[in-house]
Amino acid sequence: MTGGVDLRAYQETRRALVDAALDRALPSEDAPPPTIHRAMRYSVLAPGKRLRPILVLAGAEAVGGRAEAVLDTACAFELIHAYSLIHDDLPAMDDDDYRRGRLTNHKVFGEAVAILAGDALLTLAFRLVADNAARLGDGDVVARAVVEVAEAAGTQGMVGGQVVDIESEGKTISPDQLDYIHLHKTAALIRAALRAGALLGGGSPAQVEAIGRAGRALGLAFQIVDDILDVEGSLEELGKTAGSDVRKGKVTYPSLHGLAASRARARGLVDDAKRALDPLGAAAEPIRALADFVLERRS
Repeated sequence: MTGGVDLRAYQETRRALVDAALDRALPSEDAPPPTIHRAMRYSVLAPGKRLRPILVLAGAEAVGGRAEAVLDTACAFELIHAYSLIHDDLPAMDDDDYRRGRLTNHKVFGEAVAILAGDALLTLAFRLVADNAARLGDGDVVARAVVEVAEAAGTQGMVGGQVVDIESEGKTISPDQLDYIHLHKTAALIRAALRAGALLGGGSPAQVEAIGRAGRALGLAFQIVDDILDVEGSLEELGKTAGSDVRKGKVTYPSLHGLAASRARARGLVDDAKRALDPLGAAAEPIRALADFVLERRS
């Protein structure tokens, strides 16, 4: 129980909602061509926290909207996340063998199919956001949500951060450059998940702005904790090989600031996220609880 919210129960009910919707949204394994659909489902339906889609739902609920009304967009964020992991794991990128406790997509289906599976998931994600118009009946709001998703996933967000991350391997970079990587590669999509949920949930401009500030802080905290776990975690806890950042010559928060300062920075960012949510009152309590979960997670 966190701040009056039973976080475990909240996560379980929202995760079940998202998992069922993902299963419906993805083509069946038998749909032609079956190989690509098996590859898509392999990565998306692997056990996971479903943090990004749950944040979409929580963002909508924080402004008085219904979780079911934004479910298509919530699923879209999980598809984008899964696509990014498939591509990150490729030999040309991070060259990882394990993800979510099992072999990475390219290890099972081959590199070519893995690339195409990621491409297909990204494409399907935008179809799902567009489908949200049928639930809401407000095409203008859905169009604004599409812009949020596109900016967070593209060169102004995740892709841009990934490029700078790759170009920085083995080099000395400044704290500001590291923040740039983390804010774009990871935080942008987390911020957009909350903002899209608030937009589609009928939030006012002030509410969407407040949730966006919280999302930015929460997203950066998430990546700092990820950096810490790469030092301290294990394959069993993380579901992927620990220590990969060091092996690849990546600059991380612990390598630049030390573990103690990294933990303090993550805690400060979570506190910032909670303060940003003050105008939303009790309706944002699940987001506050999720912020604590981000800080305390071990995987």
